[in-house]
Amino acid sequence: MSKNPSDPRKWHPATIAIHGLGRLPKAYHAVSTPIVQTSNYYFDTADEVEDFMRAKGQGVVTREHEYARYGNPTQQETERKLAAIEGAERAVLYSSGMAAVLLTIMTFMKPQGHIIFTGDCYRQTRDFATNFLGKFGVEHSIVDPTAEAIEKAIKPNTNIIFTESPTNPYLRVLDIPAIVRVAKKRNIMTIIDATMATPYNIRPIELGVDIVLHSATKYFGGHNDLMAGVAAGSAALMTDLYKMQRMIGATPGPLTCFLLERGLKTFGMRMEQHNRAGLAVAEMLESHPKIEKVWYPALKSHPDHTIGMEQMKGFGSVISFQVKGGNAETRKFIDALELFLITPSLGGSESLVTQMWAMSFFDYPEEYRKNIGMVDNLVRLALGLEDIDDLIADLKQALDTI
Repeated sequence: MSKNPSDPRKWHPATIAIHGLGRLPKAYHAVSTPIVQTSNYYFDTADEVEDFMRAKGQGVVTREHEYARYGNPTQQETERKLAAIEGAERAVLYSSGMAAVLLTIMTFMKPQGHIIFTGDCYRQTRDFATNFLGKFGVEHSIVDPTAEAIEKAIKPNTNIIFTESPTNPYLRVLDIPAIVRVAKKRNIMTIIDATMATPYNIRPIELGVDIVLHSATKYFGGHNDLMAGVAAGSAALMTDLYKMQRMIGATPGPLTCFLLERGLKTFGMRMEQHNRAGLAVAEMLESHPKIEKVWYPALKSHPDHTIGMEQMKGFGSVISFQVKGGNAETRKFIDALELFLITPSLGGSESLVTQMWAMSFFDYPEEYRKNIGMVDNLVRLALGLEDIDDLIADLKQALDTI
């Protein structure tokens, strides 16, 4: 018999990440969630198939598993935990963060509709809005990441506000309650990509957001060894997303879900370290004579410091900054780093470094890059789980080479 506490939602995210909302029966009394590595689930008789299909047509679920594209026991246990961590009724897992983003937008966009995106958003999200939404007959606007700019951009046909908080790479923190108030007055859906925050640092659903998205590749997985995405929200909205997901087939495999659920068991400990490291390194960089400017919301110099301190428990391990000088000095600094790997992504155990314009915006015209803040000397760090003193020492020695 499973043991379930009276009110597990009072647990902190780190505890929920391990136990979900209580114990669920597992095959062979396993402590860890088993990997159910199968693509098909059989029926015992032809009558069972007919009974299942008839019940399914009436919206009645008589068995959980039918075909792996529609779900997997390992996947569903991980979804339950992710929903609980977010404070959501349900979560749906996807094969990548961008699958979660695009399929969520495609599920709820409307013909001749209008979607508002906030600037400083992930490049692929921006590219989808710019290059593909029009093909579906959907308008879009990209505005500054503030509630005021969003409200001014609303049109009669606006039905979605899509934002990130913090944003990437300048870590702008949005006033989420203000955006929710603006949206609810006009019956507009709010969707937020909270990958950079995680529910350890903020839970947007508790602030009234309709759907929260994450690249689970990042802090949830935590080890730079898997790719997945997740959407969380009300059961009704997730049912719509699930229908789209099973049609498209953007379903993560059982081994990916196993690794993700295993990563969740250290989620709380890792986020504490990420928060500590981010603040320590940001403060060091801001005081360094060879750094022009640092973007990290815990710093008073950040434009959204006040909002961030009110809304968030911590700010993670991503720090953006400009090296004094230009492209040559920035590249020399990056090449001198010993502990940081030159690659995109974030939230894993290894520390990573990116020169933003070269890694993510190389194929854009120089004028366009500058207009969106992708200057030559902009660097983004994604700190891992190494000792903080070692990371700081490595950054200092690399800066000394300039």
